[in-house]
Amino acid sequence: MPISAVFISIAILSCVMSVAVLGSLFGTGVPGVRLWCVASALLAVVAALLLTGTSDVAVAVSSSMLVIASLIGLHGFRQFLNTRSSYAWEYVALGAILVMLIYWTFLSPRVDARSTMISGCIAYVRFSIGAAVLKYRPRARPKYAYYFVAIAAMLGAFVHAIRSVAYGVGLAHEATFLQPTPLNVVFLGMATLTLPCLSVGMVLLAHDRLADRMERLATFDDLTGLLARRAFIARAEALVRECVDRKSTFSIAILDIDNFKSINDRYGHAAGDLALAHVASLIAQAVRATDIVGRIGGEEFALLLPAETKENAGRLINRLRDIVATSGSCVPGRDVVSTLSAGVDAFRDGDTLASVMARADAALYAAKAKGRNCVVVAPAIEPLPLEPLAQANGVRFGGKTANG
Repeated sequence: MPISAVFISIAILSCVMSVAVLGSLFGTGVPGVRLWCVASALLAVVAALLLTGTSDVAVAVSSSMLVIASLIGLHGFRQFLNTRSSYAWEYVALGAILVMLIYWTFLSPRVDARSTMISGCIAYVRFSIGAAVLKYRPRARPKYAYYFVAIAAMLGAFVHAIRSVAYGVGLAHEATFLQPTPLNVVFLGMATLTLPCLSVGMVLLAHDRLADRMERLATFDDLTGLLARRAFIARAEALVRECVDRKSTFSIAILDIDNFKSINDRYGHAAGDLALAHVASLIAQAVRATDIVGRIGGEEFALLLPAETKENAGRLINRLRDIVATSGSCVPGRDVVSTLSAGVDAFRDGDTLASVMARADAALYAAKAKGRNCVVVAPAIEPLPLEPLAQANGVRFGGKTANG
């Protein structure tokens, strides 16, 4: 079997495997996957046509499909990266390329000119893919998959650019399409190497997007956009450790939407969801960049305020309560005004996050008992002698017992 046939067979296998893997990701809704799958399928057909023969019809059809598949793949990458997917001039250029393919195949056969044009087009596509991936890569995501794709795309662009220039300036010549010249053998070998790498890169990017979604679902509450309970606790505990190390303080507020069950019972759960989203939006807009806020229960929120005494925190939370109370209806077309009750307390020596939250929660119940739509700051508690407490209960402070 000629070496060119071996390379083309490998390309077919790579494209078929890409179609199978990318097809399994259709249901995920990852942008660009469907276009990548279509492009891979077209490339498999292109390789199959080249393997069956190099007649003028096969060459014209396969070359046309190659250009179209490459452009579709580029649009898939742009769609995935959430940037502009296409430009009008690219379609104009595509039409011109298809016309010239027919002209240089049937009317005025010029194999070198055809090869120059096709390789130049693919070089542009590959370079555009690499540049777009590097430019629009999400900065918060791991770099590996994006750099892998960029390197594979740039390497392919480099190979096709060299081939285009070589045939364009007359450094190489072929009498028939894919004639087994040294340049064509090297070209096919490199193309066979970079195409599977690009296919693998597509799958890596798709899975990175799915991993990002899973991480977001675990971190953020889907309805309100605030931190979910587990993520809030994790971030708050990390901040507690920092406060212990710096011998600083912080305050925690537990907030609850008043009479939330009556909103659900009277107007339905959709209205309840709107009320939750409305209140969460007001909280998110009102808090400071250093504060940590999360949804820790059905209609319950927690807010951690670093370096704040409970008195100052109480005033800040009361201002937030007033913002919610005066914000108007939280359900369009309904007279549904949400109010908040809140309890506040501050960190003291020997505390854990759980103990501060427990006291703030008790203060919240006191606010409910006072008639709702108010803020209660937990009363001061006379501290017990530190040494006996540490000996009796093994209270821990900053990873050590209180007496150690």
